Amino acid sequence: MMYLLYYLLSINFISAIFFYSDKKKAIKNKQRIPEKILHWFELLGGVFSIITLMYIIRHKNNKLKYYWITYLLLVMWIVALVCLYLGIINFNI
Repeated sequence: MMYLLYYLLSINFISAIFFYSDKKKAIKNKQRIPEKILHWFELLGGVFSIITLMYIIRHKNNKLKYYWITYLLLVMWIVALVCLYLGIINFNI
């Protein structure tokens, strides 16, 4: 279980860097990080930092499609973690 915690902390840190970088690029009108890439980071577990940053730095929270996909991935991760906690899913490394 500790491996999962370390993994989630790492992927969320990396996701936050990419998301924050995209915000800075948007301000400077530079080439942006594609939304597909940001969604991949969310799917890999970085959704928790991205959801938080959406509101702290006010980035992407007005894009309805991005918003819905992100929240769908958040729900997916929460369900997976609850199932893991309850023993419905077995995760042994």
